[in-house]
Amino acid sequence: MKPTLNIVTLGCSKNLVDSEHLAARCKAAGCDVMFDSNSTDAQVVVINTCGFIGDAKQESIDTILEFAAAKTRGEIDRLYVIGCLSERYADQLKAEIPEVDGFFGARGMEEITAEVATATADWATQNAKSPKRILSTPPHYAYLKISEGCDRRCGFCAIPLIRGPHISVPMEELIAETKELAAQGVKELIVIAQDTTYYGLDLYGERRLAELLQRLAAIEGIEWIRLHYAYPAGFPQDVVDVMRTEPKICKYIDIPLQHISDSQLRSMKRGLGAAGTRELVAKLRAEIPGLALRTTMLTGYPGETEEDFEELLAFVREVRFERLGVFPYSAEEGTYSGDKLEDDVPEEAKLSRVERLMEAQAEISASLNALRVGKTERVIVDRQDGEYWICRSQWDSPEVDTEILVETQESLVPGSFIDVKITGSAEYDLMAEKICNC
Repeated sequence: MKPTLNIVTLGCSKNLVDSEHLAARCKAAGCDVMFDSNSTDAQVVVINTCGFIGDAKQESIDTILEFAAAKTRGEIDRLYVIGCLSERYADQLKAEIPEVDGFFGARGMEEITAEVATATADWATQNAKSPKRILSTPPHYAYLKISEGCDRRCGFCAIPLIRGPHISVPMEELIAETKELAAQGVKELIVIAQDTTYYGLDLYGERRLAELLQRLAAIEGIEWIRLHYAYPAGFPQDVVDVMRTEPKICKYIDIPLQHISDSQLRSMKRGLGAAGTRELVAKLRAEIPGLALRTTMLTGYPGETEEDFEELLAFVREVRFERLGVFPYSAEEGTYSGDKLEDDVPEEAKLSRVERLMEAQAEISASLNALRVGKTERVIVDRQDGEYWICRSQWDSPEVDTEILVETQESLVPGSFIDVKITGSAEYDLMAEKICNC
């Protein structure tokens, strides 16, 4: 029998892409592969961990301990840990969780493949025709990781320490990967990296994200292209232009701003102050009509006063972001803030500020959703859930944004595009009815 490998992915979509590439390598070498965070029905388990912030690290540790206990009970044979947490804390983890058979870093794809190879009986069977990725997402959308690492040195962020410097994937490799994904039925491509706007600078001597987006849009079968994790400082004008003119590119940008207080932005080493941030937001909305902005804010960073927070809260209410997430600050060793600054904002204040921002955002989201009632929108069908079909518009990324619940007696096809009329709204979801195009 072929050995079965279960890959458990934690953290961001960039980790998910790494897991999908690992799955393809294992499949090509003779393993059956599954993605199930709750299953122990595999001989070998690989946990791809996150080590970005405190909550994510705790989730990774808890997951490792759960599967370590399953191994002790004899439910699995081998347990491996890869990814960001393992990159930073392998020595400590080895000492604390000896049940794990091997710890590998965020850049240890070759090493973990070789290790799993020695642990599985039928590994020698090679299949050169296997795809380069096995999707863990629904088959109609996929993430495309265009670079690894980051050259930025934001005061709070450990990613450069974990993932190393920015390294772009050659454009031809990305084009070939996307063509393969399209041939598998992928319709929506979500472009990701630690910093997508930096793409190409290391390989070509200039930023070439706009060119990449244009070439991806030319691939037959790809209908939507969505841009995530765009760094705000020095946002490229040619990317603005191609987003405005290329119909396949969703009018959507995920652009983490983190704060609006000048003192906080300086300490965070973000490279863009309050005035520049406001100018950028105004520019994007003016030059890309119909744009939905998703952003992330950070509360409780060292030195954040109540006045700083009130400025941030007023900014969020003023700008009315279509999508917004908030995280409380956690000190990370090796970073500027973790090593040089006192973590002086009480935990209670951090969490209270998160809650106040999200309460404001809930009101904003509800009012923006209400404005969509009565409008006709083109949506992609994701899945069926009870009596509803769950769909998304071009302004909504999977798993994190608004879902459109369509009640219909028809049997819809996931990955297909339909026209709907919005009939009702709530804080974060919408109701709709399918428009007959007979």
